[in-house]
Amino acid sequence: MNNLPIRVAKLSKRYNIGNKQIRHNTLRDVLAQAYKFPFRRLAALFLNDTDTDTSSNTIWALKDISFDVKWGEVVGIIGHNGAGKSTLLKILSFITEPTAGYASIHGRVGSLLEVGTGFHSELTGRENIYLNGAILGMKKIEIDRKFDEIVAFAEVEKFIDTPAKHYSSGMYVRLAFAVAAHLEPEIMLLDEVLAVGDIDFQKKCIASMKAVANSGRTVLIVSHNMALIEMLCDTVLWLEKGEVRAIGPTETVVADYLTEAQSFLPVNLMEHHKSNTTSAARFTGIRLLNAVGENCRTVKMGSEFTVMLNIEADEPIHNPWIGVQICTTYGQLLFHSANREAGYQLPPLYGKCVVKCSFEATNLLPDRYFINLILSDKSTTLYDEVTAATFFDVSPSDVLGTGMLMGKEYGIMFFPSQWNVEGEQDYAA
Repeated sequence: MNNLPIRVAKLSKRYNIGNKQIRHNTLRDVLAQAYKFPFRRLAALFLNDTDTDTSSNTIWALKDISFDVKWGEVVGIIGHNGAGKSTLLKILSFITEPTAGYASIHGRVGSLLEVGTGFHSELTGRENIYLNGAILGMKKIEIDRKFDEIVAFAEVEKFIDTPAKHYSSGMYVRLAFAVAAHLEPEIMLLDEVLAVGDIDFQKKCIASMKAVANSGRTVLIVSHNMALIEMLCDTVLWLEKGEVRAIGPTETVVADYLTEAQSFLPVNLMEHHKSNTTSAARFTGIRLLNAVGENCRTVKMGSEFTVMLNIEADEPIHNPWIGVQICTTYGQLLFHSANREAGYQLPPLYGKCVVKCSFEATNLLPDRYFINLILSDKSTTLYDEVTAATFFDVSPSDVLGTGMLMGKEYGIMFFPSQWNVEGEQDYAA
């Protein structure tokens, strides 16, 4: 176990919040704290001081978490905001001290936790590259060898001798990622790497992370981008309220996370979070019907399905415009269907009513999909808008009658096609 690059055991972190004033330390306080530091760490390790503090001024960012990471493993860390993901990486980067338990790191660590972390604003880009390399324990000759590659990747050639305090957030993160990726630390800790940067940078960043993931280096990635997590990671750690909810194969944990993340979405849309709405009209419910008219959450490839929408209008809505959007689990819009665009003029809506939208065929490959709803009128008054009103699963089916079942490897959508060869063919040898 000693040769593991990362080992975390019963790790906890407690923060005191509120308006308590912090007294500035004197030199004697600093020396006393330095003397006591090793003993506090030993006490935390052996006594496991994770007693629950019920004070309203205390919050546990992490609570008794344990896991190991093997050499060459790429681990994704997921969870809602406030789950403790960034706190964990800060402890692993030795930026924050744990309250109890411990985290051991064996190897050269490179961190990219947030824009500008590890950079000195008064130093130039060039000086910061050498500073970060020195912090990683690299020799100047090693940094020299990688310098041109780092600058080219970051696209900051014109500003390499400009103090970092004059950099934009995009320049900061490009240079910081270039340093973290190209100085070849044995362990990389990345927190929301793609949160800043344009599309071109994100493409370069993803390609670089793929190369890192395939290079045998150990990587921990925090991200809300599940597509990125599934693309890069072997294992996923799911944190919830500072505790380990699950750890295991990426596909399994991400699927469970997405299912639970949306499990609170009720069929009763009056309890659903709304945005950009008025009080005059609203969606109140949604249900799905399969080809035989039964309530369902699973639809076969190629089969018909119907979306039933309950609407309440306190005043007549003339020329209603109702939109149904189908999205992937990552929020990517696949298609948008609305009654007017489909050639259907609906009568005025008033009081309680039910609107039915039917799809003749499900041209979607097996996966989970979400439905967004929009309620408007001819004057473009937006009455209601519901994101992820409900979800449904598409199951495999031999819809083309070929005996073949298509899966995710074929993409997202499918369309029947016809094939032939024109003209006479001479197969003579």
